[in-house]
Amino acid sequence: MLFALICKDKPGSLQLRADTRPAHAAFLEGLIREGRLAFAGPFLDAAGKPDGSLVMIEAPDMAGAQALAAADPYAKAGLFESVEIRPWNWVFQKPAAA
Repeated sequence: MLFALICKDKPGSLQLRADTRPAHAAFLEGLIREGRLAFAGPFLDAAGKPDGSLVMIEAPDMAGAQALAAADPYAKAGLFESVEIRPWNWVFQKPAAA
């Protein structure tokens, strides 16, 4: 099942995001290798700077999605003010490989 991780950064945390990005990218690369990442990217503020993340993952259930969300280096570093996890159904424009 797909889950959307809708993450909002804490205010003033752009440097923490930049410092933690290599570990976060490596984490996502691992999810790609495991076939567990559908897509991901940052939300942007009015100035075009990252201020959150949308990460679409494959997990067996909500507990699995919560575990993956908690394992993200951004989450471990305390970057996020909030993380909302929602089940999601990909209906339109779904790539054939997804």
